[in-house]
Amino acid sequence: MINDYEATVPMTGTDNVADTTTNDDVISTVNGLIQYCRDGQEGFKTAAEGIERSELKTLFYEYSQQRSDFVGVLQGLVRSLGGDPENSGSVSAAVHRGWMDIKSLVTGKDEHAILNECERGEDYAKEAYAEALKLQLPSNVRDVLQQQSQAILAAHNRVKALRDSSKNETPRAASTGF
Repeated sequence: MINDYEATVPMTGTDNVADTTTNDDVISTVNGLIQYCRDGQEGFKTAAEGIERSELKTLFYEYSQQRSDFVGVLQGLVRSLGGDPENSGSVSAAVHRGWMDIKSLVTGKDEHAILNECERGEDYAKEAYAEALKLQLPSNVRDVLQQQSQAILAAHNRVKALRDSSKNETPRAASTGF
């Protein structure tokens, strides 16, 4: 049996969504994601420069370019909403986004530590996108954020798997003498 209230309330398909999201809120949220993507772009580029294994170098450069592409798309969304897009990542906020320690790690060329830091940076990006997707967003913005969120999740899972396998390979290599 349908209760009268449920029958009169349009279904949005989202739970815990704020109905009062303003255009300025959407612009601010997308600008925040631009900062996360810029930080990820720089973090992956730094990781690529500091890692020795060529396939990881290539992967990190690809992720850096992906984040650059995300920034361009997000900036276009902000413009379409009548806002001014963020043009750079924020150095002070980067500490909270998880990418600051990558620079110190690359000097030691510790592959496992670099992978760990890349995963940590992606954890912050995943969380930021999840929070953004809780908002009432225009459908074109929601579609872009969902696509980018899925790509970030895929990158996170790939980096995590590489990190886990690098951790497992180290003792095996030591015990076999390779």
